[in-house]
Amino acid sequence: MFLGTYTPKLDDKGRIILPAKFRDELSSGVVMTRGQEHCIYVFSTREFETVHEKIRQAPVTNKTARDYLRVFLSGASAENPDSQHRVTVPAPLRSYAGLDRDLVVIGAGSRAEIWDAEAWETYLAEQEAKFSDTDEEVIPGLF
Repeated sequence: MFLGTYTPKLDDKGRIILPAKFRDELSSGVVMTRGQEHCIYVFSTREFETVHEKIRQAPVTNKTARDYLRVFLSGASAENPDSQHRVTVPAPLRSYAGLDRDLVVIGAGSRAEIWDAEAWETYLAEQEAKFSDTDEEVIPGLF
């Protein structure tokens, strides 16, 4: 499970060093793709296989499903960490997420997310107020 917030830097070659707590899960490979809110989703290869199996079950007759899957999968890239635990973030994904040197990597349960640091701070500031004011059950059975 991916948890926490980390602040790695993007190097001149478009690589980041994976957070130490994520390395075991991601050591055998990662799949990165466009995430919602203009972040990058990072899955372990094993988790992405699970996601892909669910994708295969989507009805091809549903236009919304086709549109979502095209955007999601066309941006996907399989990458392998090097011996120094660095992984390249492909240029199209860096552009999509507006990544600059300063990044935030967050754990989001079954995946990690890579955010531009400024975009994350803006997003978090907006969402924290909503989070505090939530007065209904958002996730059934959680609270």
